Amino acid sequence: MAKASVYVTRLIPEENIAELRKHFDVEVNPDDRALSKEELKVKLKGKNAVVSLLTDIIDGEVLDAAGSQLKIVANYAVGFNNFDLAAATERGVILTNTPGVLDEATATLTFTLLLAMARRIPEADKFVRDGKWQGWAPMFFIGLDVDKKTLGIAGLGRIGQNVARKAKGFDMKIIYTDVRRNEEFEKEVGATYVDKETLLKESDFLTLHVPLLPETHHYISETELKMMKPTAVLINASRGPVVDEAALVKALQTKEIWGAALDVFEAEPRIAPGLSDLDNVVIVPHIASATMDTRLKMGAIAVGNIIKVLNGQEPDTCVNPAVLKK
Repeated sequence: MAKASVYVTRLIPEENIAELRKHFDVEVNPDDRALSKEELKVKLKGKNAVVSLLTDIIDGEVLDAAGSQLKIVANYAVGFNNFDLAAATERGVILTNTPGVLDEATATLTFTLLLAMARRIPEADKFVRDGKWQGWAPMFFIGLDVDKKTLGIAGLGRIGQNVARKAKGFDMKIIYTDVRRNEEFEKEVGATYVDKETLLKESDFLTLHVPLLPETHHYISETELKMMKPTAVLINASRGPVVDEAALVKALQTKEIWGAALDVFEAEPRIAPGLSDLDNVVIVPHIASATMDTRLKMGAIAVGNIIKVLNGQEPDTCVNPAVLKK
């Protein structure tokens, strides 16, 4: 009996691919780039399972091109805004993600961005590398203090909570907003629940950890940026479209806020015109989960879900659970 077939849309750790090969015929995209929609439609045809990334738009058209034998698309990501949930459910295709395993890595990257922007690390590093440093000077690269400052957290999920715990090491005052209040966590770290307007006005550092939903699209735009302190720093390691990137560029250019640090962007890999020209922003290429331990754990979840589904079992992290009742 022929083995089931799996397509992996982008290179992931070899250990994860080796585990898939123990059970299935596996084809991996050999090019380290995102496939176009037309390429996806060709590559997925006849496959029983797919390991996908956020850059892979899995909609009805792609699913129909793959064929009715397709049972599962396993995202190698905690996010799944690349999925058309309704289209997959209608066609009986299970969709999964990799939650939980990248919380610490993402929180650490968030705090790294905060510190790098506050102390102007990339700017100072470039200054030295360019051979411009002629010796110590009292007004060189004056940055912002972090200790005892106010950290605002928009979205107190697992990552937001992890960031708050790290902030306690800097004796920061923690305020947060979320769709629901978490009184137990408030007691744990001394956090205070506030509304969005208060969060914007009082935060010295504002970090975003909201999911990308219709109501969070451009969660931070021109109106919100005008409410922030001129000494404030905005950090985004959640989803690019929660920030109006054009409005942010304008606010940074006019010094409406002191700075920003971004791991994600509205139209990745493109960034808003003018953003890369600014010294008061730190920009990195969507690397929040980029540690080997984290990536291996993400792969293990995706692979485990595929093994279960192709063996007639329910996956651990289904994002369209209605399909399991069909």
